[in-house]
Amino acid sequence: MKVGVSLSILAQAGRSDVAVYKEHLELGDLAEPLGFDSIFALEHHFTGYSMSPAPAQLLSYFAGRTKRVQLGTAVIVLPWHDPIRVAESIALLDVLCGGRCLFGFGRGAASVEYAGFRIPMEEARSRFVEAAQLIRLALSEPEFEWQGQFYQIPRTSIRPRPISRPERRFFVSAVTPESAEIMAKLGFGMMVIMQNEWPKAASDIETFRQIAAAVGHVPPPPVILTNVSCAESRDEAHERAMRYLGKKWDSIDNHYHFSDGHLANVKGYEAYGKMTKTYAKMKEESARQKATEFYVKIQIVGTPDDCIQQIAELRSLTGTDHVIADFSYGGMPHEAGELNMRLFADRVVPVLQRDTLFAGTPAIRTTAAQEDVFAPA
Repeated sequence: MKVGVSLSILAQAGRSDVAVYKEHLELGDLAEPLGFDSIFALEHHFTGYSMSPAPAQLLSYFAGRTKRVQLGTAVIVLPWHDPIRVAESIALLDVLCGGRCLFGFGRGAASVEYAGFRIPMEEARSRFVEAAQLIRLALSEPEFEWQGQFYQIPRTSIRPRPISRPERRFFVSAVTPESAEIMAKLGFGMMVIMQNEWPKAASDIETFRQIAAAVGHVPPPPVILTNVSCAESRDEAHERAMRYLGKKWDSIDNHYHFSDGHLANVKGYEAYGKMTKTYAKMKEESARQKATEFYVKIQIVGTPDDCIQQIAELRSLTGTDHVIADFSYGGMPHEAGELNMRLFADRVVPVLQRDTLFAGTPAIRTTAAQEDVFAPA
C-alpha cells in the first residue's frame, strides 16, 4: 500500500497566517525522509478553513524539494477555474516533478467560495463535467478544439506538453449518479474523503465500479483521505482526536454553513439539505459530543497496532491501495501534529508498505450501507 500526507492548513486566531503556513510546510518537508509515498494539497478559499487556494502551485514548491514522493491534489474544484488554465498547470507540474503527480477533482459545496468566484452554484455539476472532459482532452491530444455549453475553445495546444500522461491518473470525489458514467468513460478513479461510515463509502465505491464496468472501464483502486491520531496509548490517541476533530466541526460549519439549510434549495445540492438538522444541533453540547464521537469513529485513531488493524479493515471494505493521512487538524499544536506523524511513520507506514497483508489486490468485503452523515475535508 501507498501512504501519503495531506496538508490541511487551518487559520488560527491570534497567529499570523505565515506562521501557521510555515509549520505545515515543515510537515510536508518531513514526508519524504519519513518514508511516506505522497504529499497532497487541498483547495479552499476566503475563510481560512484551509489556506490552500492554489494546490498545483503548492505542489510545485514540493516538486523542487523532493525526488521520490508522488504529488497530488485533493481536490482541484473545477467549476471555479478556466479548464484550460487547469490543464496548463497540470502539464507544467508534470514536467517540474518528472511525472510523479496525480490529480483529484471535485465540484465543491461552499456557497461562500462560489460567491467569491461569481459562479452560480446551480451550474456546478454541469460545469464540473464539461471541464473534466475538456481537461482530459487538452492533455491527451497535441491539438484540440471544443464547443460546449460553457466553453468554446478554438483549435489550440497546451504547452509545455506533459511528459507522463497525467490524464491517466485522474480521480474524482463525490461522484453523483448523474456524472458517474461520464467519469467512468473518461477513465477516472474515485477519491474518497472519509466523511461517512465506512460501509457507506464502500457502497458508493462499489456503485461506481458497477457503472464503470457497464461502460467497459475498470477503475483503479480508490484513493482515500482520512484524519489520523496515532499515539502510544488508546486514551491519548482518542483524547487528541476528540479535542481537535471536535474543533474541526466548528470550522466546517463556519465555512460551509450547512446548519442554515440554504443548500436544500440549490439545484444539484438538494441532498445537502438533509444535513441541516445535524449541524444545527451542534449548538447543543451533548449533540456536538455525539457528532464528534461519530467523526472520530470513522477516522484512524489508536495505537500503532490499532491503526494497522483499522486500515486493514478499510482496505478490505473499499479495495484502496493508497491512504492519505492528515496528521495536524483543528488547530492542533505543531509539536503534537509532528509527533503524531512521526509515530505513524515509524510504526505503521513500514507495515503498510511491506507486510504481505497489504500486498496485491484485496478481496473486497461487502456490507450494508449505514446512515448518510457528511463531514467534508
